[in-house]
Amino acid sequence: MTCEEARAAIRSRQPLLHCISNIVTANDCANLALAVGASPIMAQAPQEMAEIAALAAAVVLNTGTPDETKFTAARLAGETANRRGVPVVLDPVGVGASHWRLEQIRGLLQCVHPDIVRVNYGEAAALLGLSAAEHGVDSLTVPTDAAACANALAERLGAVVLLSGEEDLVTDGRTLHTVRGGSPLMRRVTGAGCMLSVLCGAFAAVEPDALTAARHAAAFWKCCATAAAAQARGSASFRTALLDEASL
Repeated sequence: MTCEEARAAIRSRQPLLHCISNIVTANDCANLALAVGASPIMAQAPQEMAEIAALAAAVVLNTGTPDETKFTAARLAGETANRRGVPVVLDPVGVGASHWRLEQIRGLLQCVHPDIVRVNYGEAAALLGLSAAEHGVDSLTVPTDAAACANALAERLGAVVLLSGEEDLVTDGRTLHTVRGGSPLMRRVTGAGCMLSVLCGAFAAVEPDALTAARHAAAFWKCCATAAAAQARGSASFRTALLDEASL
C-alpha cells in the first residue's frame, strides 16, 4: 500500500504498539503514536511482557537507558512477538557506547529476530564490529560508505535496516532506498530517532512488507520535519510542531 493508504489504515485500525522505550523519550514516543492514530502501551515489567506482546500489532524494542531488567523484558517481548508473527522493531540505542551494552544487544539478537532495525551510522558500525566513534547516542563518524554499511547489516541480521541521518537509507540487503528531506533541527530534539522507530512499528502494524513499512516511516518523518521547521522558532517549538504535523 502507499504511504497515504498506510496512514489511513493506522487511523482506522488504531493498532496497539507495545513499546519498551527509555526514560528520556518514552513520553514523546507515546504521544507520537497517538498522533498518527496508533494506541501505545509502554509496559516494561518482565512479568507481563509475554501477555502484552501477544496482544500487540507491533512490538518496538528500544534499548536506551538500559539495565538487565530491560534486556530481560525486551527478550521476552521479542520472543513472544516472533512466535506469534507480530512485527518487531529494534532500536539499539547507543549500542557502541559500552562493551556491556554491545554484548547485551548481541545476546538479544541471538534470541529475537527483528523485522526492522533502526540505527544511525555509529550504531550500525558497532553492530558490524567496525571502528566507530560515538558521543552518547549520536554518531560522530562521517560515513565513508553508509549504503554499504546498511546493506551489510541487513544481510547479517536478515532484517530491514533503516539507517537514519541527513539522508535515510532503507534496505533489506538487496534493494536500497534513499529518503531525503527533513531538517537539521532534528538533531536538536532528543529522541527524534526513537520516535522514528515507533513510526516503523505503526507502519509495520498495517503494512506486512517490512521494507515498505520502514520506507514509509522514514518518508513520513522527513515530511513532518520539513513542515515543522518552516514554522518553528527554535528547538522547543520545532518539537511541538513535529507532533502537530504527525497528527494531520
